[in-house]
This record gives sequence, structure tokens and C-alpha cells, in this order.
Amino acid sequence: MPLVYKFKSYLFQNVDPAPLAIFRVCFGFMMFFGILRFWVKGWIETLYIEPIFHFTYYGFSWIKDWGVYTYILFIVCGLSALLVMVGLFYRTAIILFFLSFTYIELIDKTTYLNHYYLISILSFLLCFIPANATFSLDNFRKKIDYSHIPRYYITTIQGLIIIIYFYSGLAKINSDWLINAQPLSIWLVSKYDMPILGDYLFKQSWMHYLMSWGGMLYDLSIPFMLLTRRLRWFAFILVLFFHLFTAILFPIGMFPYIMILSSLIFFSDDFHKKGIAVFYKILKIIPLFKTAENNLAKRKKIKSFDKPIAILLGLVILIQLLFPFRYLLYPGELFWHEQGYRFSWRVMLIEKRGYTQFKIVDSVTKKQFYVKNEDFLTEFQEKQMSFQPDFILEFAHQLGTFYTNHGHKNIQVFADSYVALNGRKNQQFIDPNVNLLEQPNGFKNKEWILPFNDEIKGF
Repeated sequence: MPLVYKFKSYLFQNVDPAPLAIFRVCFGFMMFFGILRFWVKGWIETLYIEPIFHFTYYGFSWIKDWGVYTYILFIVCGLSALLVMVGLFYRTAIILFFLSFTYIELIDKTTYLNHYYLISILSFLLCFIPANATFSLDNFRKKIDYSHIPRYYITTIQGLIIIIYFYSGLAKINSDWLINAQPLSIWLVSKYDMPILGDYLFKQSWMHYLMSWGGMLYDLSIPFMLLTRRLRWFAFILVLFFHLFTAILFPIGMFPYIMILSSLIFFSDDFHKKGIAVFYKILKIIPLFKTAENNLAKRKKIKSFDKPIAILLGLVILIQLLFPFRYLLYPGELFWHEQGYRFSWRVMLIEKRGYTQFKIVDSVTKKQFYVKNEDFLTEFQEKQMSFQPDFILEFAHQLGTFYTNHGHKNIQVFADSYVALNGRKNQQFIDPNVNLLEQPNGFKNKEWILPFNDEIKGF
């Protein structure tokens, strides 16, 4: 029991809100830059407006793109990110960001990435965390600048980062990653055109194993090093090197930079207060901030403990601890059937290539024809659909609806599907004798996925 009391005392201890302020500024800046990047690269058009069909998450089929007005969603998302960054109308801004960003990501699961999921969780948490307690424009608007907040607000964000790293490391303890250096062996060899590294190092099998084992050890150890004061700067240097290196090697978007800046929240209050002091010196050219630095010393108000919010934040962390293990409810190889794979912090563990063709059959006359996937899907959508069973099932149902509406009767839909996993030869993926229109969407085990003709040991 004394240990429990110590832990509660630690969580409810009043601390300086500076780490939250720096995190808010970094988060808002990265989100605004990310939205701007989507706009500049034309991805709003190609990913959300051009497709005539979107793959939806189960239970969220009611979420649709807004056509050309989808740009409004991105404008709201980008502007709210800016407001979060500067801490102006913070509560309204972070709620708007969470709703708009999450809505965008739910439009089409083809775009799913772990860090998009992370952003949605972080922005949800920030809806209940007073990240505008200090160093925000709300401090001037409301004339409130908190000197202290309960530690659990900061610990919640730290806990989420720890889970992401540690679970990502656990997932790498499998025979494909450690014994076969897959899929890194495939990806690194393809980087042959990189100067020096690509021409020599990335062709060497020992390099593939070094990076596989190094990645696993990094993910498992880095959260504990960040928690240890003596190792924190060394850990941050490792974070910088690891994520910048992966950003150069692999097209994984904002994820490396999110993890780099998020790791700053493990540093001490003094570290963040010094950072804020530097910002204030720069901002002194703006009249509003001329006396801001002096006002810091006059802060007296303390953010009180809020039990309902503390319980809510704790529940979110608990869900993140348990939810990734839902894959244990499904028989067979996770990397093959992918039931329970998403939303479990499994980062860059599989390389799958698929070929899936659909056959439309009249169950009475037995007349049949094959579908041209490109008539319905973009190239990116077809690639993702070809090896993910829930995509295959949803598209089969979409085809059934389409052809029924166009006068075809007694429709049956079958799939000829072959998938290669982590460098193995193609294996038949879907039972070709199963009418996919008779198979329901949902979380029930998909028995029409053929067994994996190999074994991958580990988590």
C-alpha cells in the first residue's frame, strides 16, 4: 500500500505547467505544418475528393467526404491548430481540431497511419488538459496564468508516449523481424541509390540485422532512458538520430518529428521554463509581450485537482494498455489476417503485396465476368485493398450493390486473391469458393481467409 500512496502523491503533486506549454506549441506547429503539407502536395484532392468510393471503418460508414467542400474541413483543422499553438481560445480550438482531424481520418481507412491515430488520441487528451495554463494568449485574454498544475496532466502524455515505444518494441520480438531481418531486408536493399550507405552498407545482410535488433532494443529501452534524469540527454540524442535516420530512409510523413518533439515532455520543469524565457525574449518586440516575462513571477493561481478528468485520462491510458492485445481473440497469424493489427502500435513490421480480382456470378444462369478494379478504385486504394481482408470484403459488398443497382440479378461475388508476406512466395489469401456477399462486416473472425502456410513466432 505505501507504494500506491507514493504513486498517487506523485501524480497529484503540483508542478509547473511549462512542459505542457512547450508541448502545446510544438503540437500546434506540427499539426498546422502537416495540414499545409497535405494541401500543397495535392493530397486533399487525390485522397479524399477524386475517389468515387471510400473504404470506411466499421461503424463509421456514415462519415462521408464533403466533395470540394472537404477543403473547408482542412481549413478548420489548420486554423484550429494555429490557435492551439498560440493558446488562443484554446479549449474551443483543440476540440475543433480533434473533431475535424478525426473526421478527415475516418473518411477513408486507406490513409490509415499509426501517427494519425496518435494525433487523434493526443488531441482528445488535450481537450481535457490545461495546456494553455501558461505561455498562451489566453493568459492575457482571461488574465489567468497558472503557477502550478497537478502532475497527472503531464504524466498522461508521457504515459502514452511510453506505451507507443514499448509496444512497438514488443511487436518487433518476432521471428521475421529478428531471425530473418524482414521486412527491413527488402526495404534497405531498395535504397541502393543512396550515396555511400545505399551503395555498400544497405546491401549487407549484417546491416539488416543490426538495424532490426537495434530498432527493437531502441523501442524497448528509450522510454525508460527518457524517464531517467541522468540518461535523458543521451536518450534525446538517440531519439534525434533514430527518427531523423528513419525519416531519411522511409516515407513515413510527420511521425519522426512528432516523436522527437513529444520526447521533450520528459525533460524537467526548469528546462521548459528556460525555453519559455527564450521565447519571451524573442517576442518582446511585440507590445503585448513586453511585460510578459515579469508577469511570470506574479503567478499565484493553482489549477485544482479535477477527479472526473483524472479518471477519464486514466481510462484512456488503460484502454491503450489493453486494446493492442485484442488480436489474441483471433486464431491464426496476425500478420496474415491483420485482425487486431491496426491501432496497436505495430510500426513498419510487414511488407505485403497482393493481387485480388473479383468475379461476379449470376447464381441462377451461372454467367460470370471479372471486375476491373481500376473502374472503381484509385491506384493507391487498389494496392491497399489487394492484401487487407476487411478492404476486400467491403469492396465486394460495394460491387454487389453497384451491379444490383445496374440491373444484374442473383449476384454473387468471389475473389481470386494472392498475397506475399515479408518476402515469401505468393499464397492464396481468400477462399475462392466463398460468396463474399454472404459474409458480414464486423469484428467476428473471418473464416474465409485461408490459413497462412508458415509460422511467425513471437508477439
